Amino acid sequence: MAMNDMGRSMGIDYGSRRVGIALSDPLGILASGLETIQRRGEDDLAVIRRIVELCAAHEVKQIILGLPRRTDGKSGEAEQSARDFAAGLAEATGLEVIFADERYTTVMAGRIMQEAGIKRGKRRELVDQIAAEIILQDWLDQKRKKQNL
Repeated sequence: MAMNDMGRSMGIDYGSRRVGIALSDPLGILASGLETIQRRGEDDLAVIRRIVELCAAHEVKQIILGLPRRTDGKSGEAEQSARDFAAGLAEATGLEVIFADERYTTVMAGRIMQEAGIKRGKRRELVDQIAAEIILQDWLDQKRKKQNL
């Protein structure tokens, strides 16, 4: 991997109530949960402002946004909202926003927390962060596999 390919990637689990944020290490090997942003109403501007701050603070080079596809693979309202959010995010950050399939990541995150013995009350604030971590880790793993072919 060339030196200029290095830099952190940010994973985002975009939801109507909360937005989970995860960050890779500088080498792009491991994803870790960073924070959960509570949404206030329909407005994405406050969420985008916070993500812009996080991107600057952590020297993020690209954003991986979970695309909420329906289980039948067709586009739905949630997917269109995520695409609109991605357009605003790309404009505000100047970074590339890459879409990743996020089907079942929230279910997987719930199972992980249950198996880890995380109390039900704490799960709500962590589920989106862990889903973002899963989205980002899957993308990092796929990218690494392609580079090793």
